[in-house]
Amino acid sequence: MTEFKNNDREIHLFRLRVGALFALVFLCFSLLVARVVWLQVIKHNDYAALAEGNRIAIVPIVPNRGLIVDRNGVVLARNYSAYTLEITPSKLRATLDSVIDELATLVEIGPKDRKRFKTLLAESKNFESVPLRTRLTDDEVARFTAQRFRFPGVDVQARLFRQYPMGESAAHVIGYIGRINQNEARILEDGPDATNYSGTDHIGKEGLEKSYERYLHGQTGYEKVIKTAGGRAVSTMSRTEAIPGNNLILSIDIELQKIVEEAFGEYRGALVAIDPATGDILAYVSAPGYDPNLFVDGIDSQSWAELNNSLDRPLMNRPLQGTYPPGSTFKPFMALAALELGKRSPNQAIHDPGYFTLGGYKWMDDKPGGHGTVGMFESIVFSCNTYYYQLANDMGIDAIHDFMKPFGFGQKTGIDLENEKTGVLPSKEWKRQRFARNKLAQAWQGGDTVNIGIGQGFNSYTVLQLAHAVANLSNNGVVMKPHLVKIIEDAATKKRTLTVPTESMRIALKQENIDVIKRAMIGVAEQGTGRLAFANAGYTSGGKTGTSQAVGLKRGEKYNAKNMAERLRDNSLYVAFAPADKPRIALALVVENAGFGAAIAAPIARKTLDYYLLGKRPAGKNDAKVPKEDAVLVPLEEMKTDTAEEAPFKAGGETPAPKD
Repeated sequence: MTEFKNNDREIHLFRLRVGALFALVFLCFSLLVARVVWLQVIKHNDYAALAEGNRIAIVPIVPNRGLIVDRNGVVLARNYSAYTLEITPSKLRATLDSVIDELATLVEIGPKDRKRFKTLLAESKNFESVPLRTRLTDDEVARFTAQRFRFPGVDVQARLFRQYPMGESAAHVIGYIGRINQNEARILEDGPDATNYSGTDHIGKEGLEKSYERYLHGQTGYEKVIKTAGGRAVSTMSRTEAIPGNNLILSIDIELQKIVEEAFGEYRGALVAIDPATGDILAYVSAPGYDPNLFVDGIDSQSWAELNNSLDRPLMNRPLQGTYPPGSTFKPFMALAALELGKRSPNQAIHDPGYFTLGGYKWMDDKPGGHGTVGMFESIVFSCNTYYYQLANDMGIDAIHDFMKPFGFGQKTGIDLENEKTGVLPSKEWKRQRFARNKLAQAWQGGDTVNIGIGQGFNSYTVLQLAHAVANLSNNGVVMKPHLVKIIEDAATKKRTLTVPTESMRIALKQENIDVIKRAMIGVAEQGTGRLAFANAGYTSGGKTGTSQAVGLKRGEKYNAKNMAERLRDNSLYVAFAPADKPRIALALVVENAGFGAAIAAPIARKTLDYYLLGKRPAGKNDAKVPKEDAVLVPLEEMKTDTAEEAPFKAGGETPAPKD
């Protein structure tokens, strides 16, 4: 059977196919044209900018960090340039360890370098370059450069480094810089200074390096360069120079600082010396110290463990964060409060039988039979505890608190360092809050007040606060804010700005009352507990010895330094100002667990004043023996307290009050 084709139908189907194909081609062509229009017309500017960005790069120019110098221009923190071998992990073509092993055949890479690199790598982003070795020699740079083609992702960079030429000296003042960690990077990215830290690897971590970071860092510059497809710069189109950071001129006298640090020797402790008229801190010692240079490139684990685990706590900023009972150095302020509040007159005397009683409890003086008739002058010169037991009880804790507060006790001084501790200036309200969970302990007891009077009990202040208070007293009540940076100098214009140009306030005091206290403090150095340390000084100074408890004793236990572990022994304190008629320096210091203030702290104060006032350097160790002239509380078993828990509040403390 013959089959006939339907030509009309086939022609119709052909036309449909051709039409569909034409529509498809037209659609594709339309999409292509639309895409071309989108790229070449609508998005022309955007893609032109991207293309230009592939050809032109903006390279940040890291500014020189500002210098830190002492009051005499001695450089304490400076910059220098050196070459660094750096690895960008994302660009490596081999494993990281194999690349480092290969590099070690060209450049010396020690175990510490590897450990530090891994630590920094963990804190960095994958696309960031991480230093493997710093401060390459010229020979090492030459050897690597000749073989650079073998190591994609590895390069030598010229970097600025921070150096602290004085090493440990004034380390707690200056602080140090370190590489920016991830947390700091996030804070910078979210803050207003994000662009200013482009290209910057380091930031202030401690001390003035941290608190004055915004002054020291400077303003980042930028360079517009033309680069090849491989990312290599071939020419510069324009350049905006970086603005260097400001220089800091400190109030510190670094030579005085060294004298004091040497005077401490192996002892732990702190000293702050202030110019009362300006608030300039002349010496700021925290012993022991540490070398801040260890932290600049990233401290190795062994050095960190040695510093962090040391019982001597070298990383602790003692003048700022260590708090201590002031002991008998508190007595001149108690006497001044008595004069100002009308509780005592200069010539008013008490009879000291060798103890003070309150509610059937006794606080003993260390002199058998007592000091006899004691006036205000003698109470300070010979450090009679009984006088101040009675005085504190007469004044009451609230009056003591309110008088001491303007002097800076228990208050932040506002010094230009971060993390300053407040300390404790006790009051009834403070105790209620402190013992909020213990209803029985909240009430203020008479024994609490008695202990406060001799600088013990709940009293707890920083050496900085104590030095500030002595400066305020010697400056006749004129308060100057203590500061370490005296002048900020613009590195470009050399314009200088004082950080503390005027006084903060004036404490309302009668000059005749101040003079009474000053005369008594002069008596301490001339005929009292400080006389041996200041014999033949060549200048007149005022001072006060102090000894304070480091730990409490158990019931029935008597204080005997020879039978106690060294770190449980009393702290040694001294405060001073000189010259007495017009003070140029006021200081406070504590020597931890060193015993009598006259024996250890006073000789250190003498060396400090000798150098600052006379330019006299210490000839040797002061081994003078001094009398034990300050009073002491009797042990608990002689106090007849109701319970052991009540003893600190009723009987004035758990341990005997130490001697000066």
